[in-house]
Amino acid sequence: MKKLNCWEFKKCDNKANYDIFAEPGTCPASSEFCTDNVNSGENGGRACWAIAGTFCAGKVTCINANKLSSCFECDFYRMVQKEEGDSFVTGFELTERLMYKEQFEL
Repeated sequence: MKKLNCWEFKKCDNKANYDIFAEPGTCPASSEFCTDNVNSGENGGRACWAIAGTFCAGKVTCINANKLSSCFECDFYRMVQKEEGDSFVTGFELTERLMYKEQFEL
């Protein structure tokens, strides 16, 4: 069974429409390739709590990744945690992936 990504669960229309380049105004979770397949998701779709600037309820939730504590109360976060069980990947590993990626960006 396919597991829902955040944009599907939240019924968000800010998902990138194509795979390589995100248009302005799209949620970074939908185009964050370094978290692809994490928690069985597409791009950052099941790791949104660790990605800065994600959309939630139609607006940017936070411009930095220090938003994790507010995500602990999110119904989507809790669902992913429950579905993944012992395989659930949360903050530390995701932050390391994102920081490593930033070292190589221009």
